[in-house]
Amino acid sequence: MKANLAAIAACAVILGACAYPPATSRDYHAYQTGDAQAIQFGVVESVRDVRLHGPNTGFGGATGSVVGMVAGSHVGGGSGQFVGAVVGTLLGGLLGSSMEQAATERPGIELTVLMDSGRYMAVVQEADEQFKSGDRVRVLIAGRGQTRVTH
Repeated sequence: MKANLAAIAACAVILGACAYPPATSRDYHAYQTGDAQAIQFGVVESVRDVRLHGPNTGFGGATGSVVGMVAGSHVGGGSGQFVGAVVGTLLGGLLGSSMEQAATERPGIELTVLMDSGRYMAVVQEADEQFKSGDRVRVLIAGRGQTRVTH
């Protein structure tokens, strides 16, 4: 029974981590079909690696708390089981939350582009294309405020 509960909780955490969809320069949502985008051209001035953090749904912390409570309640006897459950709940919640954050974190880049108009624009996006200083790029600006840089 305990092994089944732990396996179910582990699967739930993994599936929850998969719920965060990528947002690369090649991915669009269905509602973006037919949306016009303004296109500007420029040259990459600098590229900086960044980390993109996914949403914190609380699912990892909640699942970790439940698993920790069940595991901790089997420590000791009598009032020791209660203390074990409380400590297990706290530690499991912290561990589950950390696992969720690690599972939804992705590599990204911050691009600083000198536009042909003379203005600078900085865009953060998934690291799905390789850019280097001096690359000629196009900047796509959607009506919903989403901006992408592509070659």
